[in-house]
Amino acid sequence: MKVTFITGNQHKVIEAKGIFDKFGIELEHANLGYPEVQGNLVDVARYGAKDAAGRLGQPVIVEDAGIFIKSLKWFPGAYSSYIQETLGNKGILKLMSDVEDRYAEFRSVIGYCTPKSEPKTFLGTVKGRIGYEEKGNHGFAYDPIFYPEGYDESFGELTTEEKNEFSHRRRSLEQFAAWYKKFKQ
Repeated sequence: MKVTFITGNQHKVIEAKGIFDKFGIELEHANLGYPEVQGNLVDVARYGAKDAAGRLGQPVIVEDAGIFIKSLKWFPGAYSSYIQETLGNKGILKLMSDVEDRYAEFRSVIGYCTPKSEPKTFLGTVKGRIGYEEKGNHGFAYDPIFYPEGYDESFGELTTEEKNEFSHRRRSLEQFAAWYKKFKQ
């Protein structure tokens, strides 16, 4: 059993390999890139997987993720990467300066497709809240302002290993791997 992960992010590849090894799935990697359509995470993952599978001629997975903040009407959502580049964490904290409801979710969607199938998606979520300031030097992007449910530390204060024990990406990758193992039997 093998599948190709389409990503330019080596950290994602390392995390996926660790998970897939437990399921007996061989992971290959290609930094092929794919167009990101306007829409939600599922739309992006479905379109990207179908595009990449068609171009490569083999089964692939892609991953799209974002942070969703309830009081901001689930913004930035699918636009998380763009908002991180433009507003950054300080901008998000400023938008929330007078907000009491700080509930947020990190979501990750794995899109799987073969050249002859329609895409299938797998959602992983971590619930939490947005802090009042950036804390921690680990992780990247929104990690220093996101506090997972049940933790007094931000993702930015947790080591990569601690975060990866229950991250949104881990959850979506494990869902895919469990399905793929049954699907391929």
